Amino acid sequence: MPAPVELAAYRIVQESLTNALKHACPGRVTVSLAERDGDLTVEVSSPYGDRDGPRAPGSGAGLVGMRERATLLGGAFDAGPDGAHWTVRATLPLDEGVPE
Repeated sequence: MPAPVELAAYRIVQESLTNALKHACPGRVTVSLAERDGDLTVEVSSPYGDRDGPRAPGSGAGLVGMRERATLLGGAFDAGPDGAHWTVRATLPLDEGVPE
């Protein structure tokens, strides 16, 4: 796997888990990585909805940073509610890790 793709995937998972710790409802967080058709798909899903107590403060810079990492590699990024979960999904091309 190209080093830029590996680093981007690592940082996207890291930031997603940090966000889940700070903002998610209690429950299971899932992380999946899949290689298909020359792309690496990273998906992190955490419980979403009403939470007991306040959510930790956040500036939203984490989502912006994840989007920038995916875009710099010519990939795609999406994050938002998906039923009872908040899902972060990034698709990163494996063809050298840089757009042509």
